[in-house]
Amino acid sequence: MREEGIPLDDSAIHSFLNDVAQELGDSGPEHSIVIVGGALLALRELRESTIDIDSITHLGNELNAAIASVAERHGLPRNWLNDSARGFTPATFELSACEVIFQSQRLRVLAAPMKQIFVMKLYRSDAQDFEDMVAIWSQCGFDSPRQAVELFYEAYPHAPDDEYLEAFVQQIADVATGK
Repeated sequence: MREEGIPLDDSAIHSFLNDVAQELGDSGPEHSIVIVGGALLALRELRESTIDIDSITHLGNELNAAIASVAERHGLPRNWLNDSARGFTPATFELSACEVIFQSQRLRVLAAPMKQIFVMKLYRSDAQDFEDMVAIWSQCGFDSPRQAVELFYEAYPHAPDDEYLEAFVQQIADVATGK
């Protein structure tokens, strides 16, 4: 069995998503998931790999059964594809802004916009998130660190005021642009 922490690169992610699609078969309702985090960065070649695929959409029983079957067949952890990120969905998230990155008869995988990924990572802000924010900064299209902070507070209106947040985002932008 594959242990926790074994990296999934873009090739493995595509292969396992294809296996889930095959497991679902050709008849029945379509399942859509929106992926965020390290898996999306790995698929965009902004990170080498990840240990799981996080979704902000509820997976449901049939999809979870297909995911579990693929996990068992390939020795993956049961949570290799999960909806644990649902609680971090930004209030500013719009499904219509997502891009389809995988499509089969019954499985559609969407990529959340990079601006939304950035604010999600800013909300969490661990060491890996800092590296990821640096990697995606140029793809977010922010005019300034202030604009990123404004989106953050729109996305997470319950977040406490942080007088150092803009300076932190400036640090991210500076590292990303080599300043």
